[in-house]
Amino acid sequence: MTDHTRGRVLISGASIAGPALAHWLHRFSFETVVVERAPSLRTGGQNVDVRGAGREVARRMGIEDDIRAATTGEVGTRFIGPSGRTIAAFPAGTSDSGGTTAELEVLRGDLARLLVDGTSDATEYRYGDRITRIDQDDDGVTVGFEHGPDDRFDLVVAADGIGSSTRRLVFGDEPDIRSLGLETTYGTIPRTAADDDWWRWYNAPGGRSITLRPDQHGTIRAAMSVVTDRKRERAGSECGDLDAVRRRLHAVFGDAGWEAERVLAGFDHSEDLYSEAIGQVHAPRWSDGRVVLVGDAAYCASPVSGMGTSLSLAGAYVLAGELAAHVHHRDALRAYERIMRPYVAKAQQLPPGTPRIANPRSRLGIAAFGAAVRVASLPLVGRLGARFATPPAEAIDLPDYAHLE
Repeated sequence: MTDHTRGRVLISGASIAGPALAHWLHRFSFETVVVERAPSLRTGGQNVDVRGAGREVARRMGIEDDIRAATTGEVGTRFIGPSGRTIAAFPAGTSDSGGTTAELEVLRGDLARLLVDGTSDATEYRYGDRITRIDQDDDGVTVGFEHGPDDRFDLVVAADGIGSSTRRLVFGDEPDIRSLGLETTYGTIPRTAADDDWWRWYNAPGGRSITLRPDQHGTIRAAMSVVTDRKRERAGSECGDLDAVRRRLHAVFGDAGWEAERVLAGFDHSEDLYSEAIGQVHAPRWSDGRVVLVGDAAYCASPVSGMGTSLSLAGAYVLAGELAAHVHHRDALRAYERIMRPYVAKAQQLPPGTPRIANPRSRLGIAAFGAAVRVASLPLVGRLGARFATPPAEAIDLPDYAHLE
């Protein structure tokens, strides 16, 4: 690609990283096309945090106020004991990075809509299709699609998540998809008069947890998680048979107590039910010729890290900026990886015992976990420990690419 025409870029995935990358590439005068396998924009999903470097990128994009207007209204996190009463509470953060609940807490689907709406005038979105073939040569990439005709691009970007099918076409099984031993099912259930705007976390014996979180749409986002030693195909794999998921949830959580019966009943009718094996992506390289990985496809840190959205936004910004700053794509991709690698390494370094420590198997373990969060919620202890509990969202010095626009 030349320094003047910039080039034509195909992005696979229309969630967070893909549309964010399209935004910045357009700012730097690239032509962008986004292909998404879903038939339309996927507006479902749970809460995501916009913290630290991710928030700074949103600020530079000019959408920080839009994100703030779309926040869930979550006021903090409450841990619920076996009796159903609150045993510890942690208010939402009031800074760019602080708090278990971030100051900018937004639904994944709402953030995706913001990003797509902001780029749809300048970016071509192709829904209901996916990449099936990638053929590289010295001058570019010929891409085959499941439904559309072949097309030609200067660069292809895989931004289609932890289970990226685009990544597999080029990198095969090279990336290490590491399971964290936790399976989580997410869904939306009706809100009741008894619900409030706190993120409520409840543990049951057997490594089970149930969480309820508010949204700005008058519903509740629920999640059921269980520690498991069962072997799935790989971390990040989705379970497509939702009836089987529902049957398993009833079997596993039927005696869990607290709001289990309500969540199970809601999941029986939830239209956005989604189940996955939680994991991380550790890839020895993020590019191969003219194909590059960004976001969860490259370096998923897992939902339990609180860093997925910040990594996606920062990675999209750095990748686009380095492509604009270099004449040759190979130099840009090397620079992108050099800048982002240390940030990713810190984001993927989870606290010892995560996620099992927050999902104890025994009643004794639940009691110990409850005692620990109760102590951590005390004002003095909370101030001393906050820097250890907060994700490393600011652990990168973002380059300034404004002069390249």
